[in-house]
Amino acid sequence: MTVTREAVHRTSSLVPTPAVVAHRGASGHRPEHTLDAYRTAIRMGVDDIELDLVATRDGVLVARHDLELSATTDVADRPGLAHLRRTRVVDGVEQHGWFVQDLTLPELKTLAARERMPGTRPGNTAYDGAEGVPTLTEVLAMVGAESVRRGRPVGVALELKHAAHHDAAGLPLDVPLLRELARQGLDHPWARVALMSFEAPVLQRLAERTRLPVVQLLDRGHPVTPDELDRIDEYADGLGAHRSLVLPRDRDGAIGAPSSLVRDAHRRGLTVHAWTVRAENRFLPTNLRRGSAPDAPGDMAGEVRALLAAGVDGVITDHPEEALSVVRERAATTVG
Repeated sequence: MTVTREAVHRTSSLVPTPAVVAHRGASGHRPEHTLDAYRTAIRMGVDDIELDLVATRDGVLVARHDLELSATTDVADRPGLAHLRRTRVVDGVEQHGWFVQDLTLPELKTLAARERMPGTRPGNTAYDGAEGVPTLTEVLAMVGAESVRRGRPVGVALELKHAAHHDAAGLPLDVPLLRELARQGLDHPWARVALMSFEAPVLQRLAERTRLPVVQLLDRGHPVTPDELDRIDEYADGLGAHRSLVLPRDRDGAIGAPSSLVRDAHRRGLTVHAWTVRAENRFLPTNLRRGSAPDAPGDMAGEVRALLAAGVDGVITDHPEEALSVVRERAATTVG
């Protein structure tokens, strides 16, 4: 069956152009996927926050990037949960540890969040243990309250993680997601909500059941042919593209001229948001690094400028304050 999208769907929830989207919150400044990370990003002035969704054993959607919990929580220090340590294959990769799908929400709520990359972001470790793992309901409530408090709407980009894996476990993500969005009155095309995944089947299901914009995520090295863009255009409203698909790197890791991806997507009415822009040298193109220390800040602003010059509709970033500075700089230059 071919899924078609009405013209109204072409209006993405990521309304401002170019938009600055906080990746897992302001995760360059706070442990990722904590309410503090999201609030910090909103305080900085972001247009949208991005969060990843996985399901607990009792079917509650929570904000975590990975199913396995030991990298971002203190689960390994909880003797009462030792019996839940498992070996699981997730998307073809064998993993060992504690998985969200094996814990009920009350069990998950006993955990404290911690920084994923303490060596790279030691400053974030000062906030280890300050918060737990938030549910989707809690995040949406916080975003609604912050939007009212600040007098401006803040959007939410929701990524469904490991969708096929959840399906196989009897925990489909789209069912509780759409139920919660409807409960909160966020299931209409003018809501500031976008639904994202790397997996086309779950997006195709969503396209049939909701009028919210659907975004196909594309990882690095993914060949994006005209035929594939045509297929994506049948069910999606936009692309979330790894930034190297927009700004290819040469053999030395430097960026130069942009690819045709943004132009080709825009011709089909698809928006393009590039992910994930980070400030540390280790994540930047070689020609935008400063010094040799991998965790020192480089010229992230230079990468954002190059992405905006390539025509992207938004950038998804761990360091939203730097991206916002570039967007404001660009707006001032345009007005001038």
